[in-house]
Amino acid sequence: MIVTKIEPQAGTKTRFRVHVDEETSFVLYKGELSRYHIEEGAELDDETYEEIICKVLSKRAKARALHLLNDMGRTESQLRMKLLKGGYPEEVVDEAVAYVKSFGYINDAEYARSFIEGRKDRKSRMELYAALCRKGIAREEAEQALTDYYDGEDSRTAIEAILRKKKFDPQTADYIQKQKMGGYLMRKGFRYDEIRHALSIREA
Repeated sequence: MIVTKIEPQAGTKTRFRVHVDEETSFVLYKGELSRYHIEEGAELDDETYEEIICKVLSKRAKARALHLLNDMGRTESQLRMKLLKGGYPEEVVDEAVAYVKSFGYINDAEYARSFIEGRKDRKSRMELYAALCRKGIAREEAEQALTDYYDGEDSRTAIEAILRKKKFDPQTADYIQKQKMGGYLMRKGFRYDEIRHALSIREA
């Protein structure tokens, strides 16, 4: 393997991205470049590369993963992306993710349930499903979590929360105003029968 390029990480003078054979890359501190005699154009033997991966980057990635999860809850996909952006090779990221998963620190199903629990009173099922998918939750896990936590009663509560926020009272609103609000709620993903029921409750 040949070190084809060494470039400083943006915003720092102590961390450098090392490119090997113009394909693999990883990030090391300036002192580590000296310790392993890494220079542009120099050969990087397999033994040294394995030592860097196993003794330096693997340990660092695990610590970084724990720090990120301690900072805030994340899905597996979010954690992977964060580590990859940090300059860790994919094989190191895989190991770090497996490490934190072994302790139960990552659980996408639990993350989805917690995410829904905190938002179901103000979001439609469709909005929550889309948000979970954007966060990297598998479609099957998102659907299962929604089935467990989101029912018609939750939809009505969410709609009523939106109406309060909008200062919209169906009891005093005219037909045109209700039509506009109904259209707004449908665009947010609520079903027609949920909207009609929620709007008519206050008319009784």
